[in-house]
Order: sequence, then structure tokens, then C-alpha cells
Amino acid sequence: MRFKIFLLFSIFLLGCSEDYTPKPRAFFKIDLPQKDYLKTVLDCPFEFNAPSYSDLVEVNENCFYNLEFTHQNAILHLTYLPLEENLQEHTEESRSLAYKHDVMADAIAEQVYINDSLKVYGILYDYDGVTATAAQFYLTDSVNHFFRGALYFNTEVSDSILPLNNFLKKDVKHLIETFRWKNH
Repeated sequence: MRFKIFLLFSIFLLGCSEDYTPKPRAFFKIDLPQKDYLKTVLDCPFEFNAPSYSDLVEVNENCFYNLEFTHQNAILHLTYLPLEENLQEHTEESRSLAYKHDVMADAIAEQVYINDSLKVYGILYDYDGVTATAAQFYLTDSVNHFFRGALYFNTEVSDSILPLNNFLKKDVKHLIETFRWKNH
């Protein structure tokens, strides 16, 4: 019994000889790829430049695609709809879907896009805060075509993915800026 007490006392003395220094909190290190874009070749009435580090996957034959960022664990869902005098319906539905996330968002900034020479008009919804989506947008020519996108991460959203979130938002903006309707 005395040996056990002696052993515990020795461990206590030896274990407390150094000062404990707490480790600082840090974010995950995320390696971001070099920005590089490729023009898409699709059998659809539109084209745009997509990041070379993404995979464009056809969801169905109606020009629905996913732009998958495998290494970033994110997906940009892309939907095309031909207009049949229902522009108002599609813009309101897009706005409604965008604002479903306003409960969790600190802010939603709307950025209007107008390119008269290419007949590309739309709105980008840019989210701040912990939301399921990082960005959503729609583009239209106001007569024949409607195109919608929504960026989602396949993980629980937290502050640790903020650099990745900002990185991919730039890709969404680049897609919008390089978007073209074919035959216009």
C-alpha cells in the first residue's frame, strides 16, 4: 500500500514540473487551387466559363447540370428553363427560394447584373452568415431563356469554411460574367 502511495506521489510531482501552455485556436488549412477557367461545350442554348478544378455533370437532358467542386466538397446546381411568357413566375420563384435562407443569414446582398450587348440580365444573391447556401443567382434574356444557380456545401457550414466560401463565390461571379446565350 505504501508503494502505491509513493508511486502516485512521484507521478504527481513529476507530472507537475512543467508549465502548461494552452495551444491557440486556429482554422483548418485549406489548400485552394490556382484560378483557371475553361469554356463549356454544351448542347444547350447557353455557354459560360467554368473552373478547371470543377466537374460539369449532366443531371438530365433538359440542360440541368451540377458543377461539382469535389476537393472543396461543394456543388453548384444549375437549372435551365425555356420561357413561355412566364418570366415573372420564374423570377419570383427564384427570389422565394433565395429568401428561404434569410432566417439563418446575417445578410443577403442582391447584386443586379445587366449586359445589354449580350442580353444577359439577372440577380446574384450573396449570403453572409451560417446558411445552407453560399450564393444563388438567376440569369435571363427576358424573352426566351431562364437560367438559375445555387451553391451548396456538402458539409455543416461553419466559420472554418469561410475562405472556401469566398473562393467559390468568386467562381460563381466569374460564371455570371462570362455567361452567353447562343444565337444572340
